[in-house]
Amino acid sequence: MKTTTLLVTSVAAVMASGAVADRVLSSALFEAQKQAEALVTEIKSAFADELRERTIELRKRGQEPACTPDKLVTRREYGTLSRQEKLDYINAVKCLQSLPARTPANVSSGAKSRFDDFVVTHIQQTMTIHYTGNFMPWHRWFVWSYENALREECNYTGYQPYWDWARYAEAPQDSPLFDGSDTSLGGNGDYIPHKGPVISPPPGVGGGDIQLPAGVGGSFVTTGAFANMTVNLGPVGGLLGVEPGPDGGLGYNPRRLKRDLGGAMNMRYANWTTMNTPDFDAYRHVSEGVPYTAEIGPHGGIHYTIGGDPGGDLFTSPADPAFWVHHGQMDRMWTYWQALDPATRKAEIKAGNYGHITWANDPPSRETSLSDVIDMGYAAPSITIGEVMDTTSGPFCYFYL
Repeated sequence: MKTTTLLVTSVAAVMASGAVADRVLSSALFEAQKQAEALVTEIKSAFADELRERTIELRKRGQEPACTPDKLVTRREYGTLSRQEKLDYINAVKCLQSLPARTPANVSSGAKSRFDDFVVTHIQQTMTIHYTGNFMPWHRWFVWSYENALREECNYTGYQPYWDWARYAEAPQDSPLFDGSDTSLGGNGDYIPHKGPVISPPPGVGGGDIQLPAGVGGSFVTTGAFANMTVNLGPVGGLLGVEPGPDGGLGYNPRRLKRDLGGAMNMRYANWTTMNTPDFDAYRHVSEGVPYTAEIGPHGGIHYTIGGDPGGDLFTSPADPAFWVHHGQMDRMWTYWQALDPATRKAEIKAGNYGHITWANDPPSRETSLSDVIDMGYAAPSITIGEVMDTTSGPFCYFYL
């Protein structure tokens, strides 16, 4: 399939203040969403054709494919789930939070649950899984492993939902994900007057501080399914004035969940411009932005839309249940982008400075290889990058609605 010529409106150019600018921005978001929906329809059709043709071809060769149209499962947007489906997902996450950790205490004394096992793995590897060649495949396996734990260990019968950022961009705190209802992933933090966070580079990483806009929360989450949830690990680093927790964030540091949701960051970064990028290098730079500049892309932009503690911590962010729906959307975008040209994009991890094994290739390092191992620590089994490049091969058989 040829790359679509459909252009998606970027909202980044209309971030001026005032009622007129707000109306322009709302209009741009609405138009972008309409175009995105048309693009999704095109992608789904092409994907279905590719999977069907591949199934037929393999069977002609006498091979039975592991993933076929009748076996394909779909991940769905959180707001489209029924009330019972949302409750089932929430209960599975709480189950994972209640199961004992597999991480030994001498590795992380703060890991108290299976949920925490995933947080420890992310903390330990943050500096080698961001702005590196394994970023997209590592997080794809991370999310799938989390989904698999929910299903295998907590009897969850659904699949990992995602957060369609643009759908709720003007007020994410009012979305089905965060509206404070019993089917939300917890509400926004209680409002307190405050300034926005300041991103500060971790030790050893170049760049200056960046002031971000404040959300409309800032304090503890007291509503919704994860009201008053306890965070055990972190913080580690990435925000000015935030001191690391015990043992560099791996020690036990119980505290209440905080969030600072608001529309400013979401509206600035939640767009579909990644779909227009011609190669993986361009895709990665649009998706993840440039480290420690204002162009932080939808990945960082939505992490800081969640904000608070641990959502605003570069290392500990998986300790907020919202991390998983955000990275579900990150994988959805990559899956769609791959589907626009599957012949080349399902084997492509070369991405300039983002294609190496060190953060933005600093210090200079070798390029990432498809044979490199994705290490899940004590959270889940390991796998190679090459095995997770296609959501309909290897251990996978899923797509996104």
